[in-house]
Amino acid sequence: MNDARHVVDRLWPDPVAGLELDEALAGFELPSPPDGRPFVAINMVTSIDGRAQLKGTAEGLGSRADRRLMRLYRAAFDAVGSGVGTLRATDVWLRVGDDLAMQRRDAGREPNPIGVVIAGSGPIPTDASWFTGDERRILIVGANSPLQHAPEGTEVVRSPDDRPEPRWVLSTLAERGVRTLLLEGGPRLNAAFLAAEAIDEIYWSIGAHLLGTDALRMIAPIEGGSPYEGSPRPGRLVSVLRHDDELFLRYRFEAPTSISS
Repeated sequence: MNDARHVVDRLWPDPVAGLELDEALAGFELPSPPDGRPFVAINMVTSIDGRAQLKGTAEGLGSRADRRLMRLYRAAFDAVGSGVGTLRATDVWLRVGDDLAMQRRDAGREPNPIGVVIAGSGPIPTDASWFTGDERRILIVGANSPLQHAPEGTEVVRSPDDRPEPRWVLSTLAERGVRTLLLEGGPRLNAAFLAAEAIDEIYWSIGAHLLGTDALRMIAPIEGGSPYEGSPRPGRLVSVLRHDDELFLRYRFEAPTSISS
């Protein structure tokens, strides 16, 4: 169903009140991919106090408008991915919906982006609904994953490492024609891509809630310590939308020139 009647105010740039959400996103474009790898963006929703999980998932943190926005973002990308932990917790649905699938088809693209799940060597719920769509699917597993076969229609790619390294993942996807990748969690996968200097934009929805819990944030602490602890990676605010009491933020990150150890 098309939820285009969600009304937003564009606060930045060029403030305009009372736009339909689809209208506000009509000019949404992605920059050219960096040299040597696909363009990578992260799409996440958190509470006001920065928590990305409510009872273990993001369900309930955002509104119906945020869910529509998520589909609009997806529709712009070649591939949409998540970590296997998110698949286990929520049985991820990475498609765009019928109306946006038709728009993509009319533009000469596949109706849905390629679905990507990145796993290590742990269990993979092959009965999840992610495996049942008719879109192209790529399941990336660790070197020691016990998985031998996936449901029909899913390409299984085995990493040379037990935990697929983000730069290798991006190279593997680029070989398969992926120029743009949208990641939808979880926080540990986001941390791995940050550590690999492979985050170009973040789409951050702030739901109007306070939790006060110890749930993970949008990006988990980087294992072994963050290279940005002493020299934070700067972002540039690209746009701000407001729907009721929610904020939808878009940040861009240029390639880092140096990182403190």
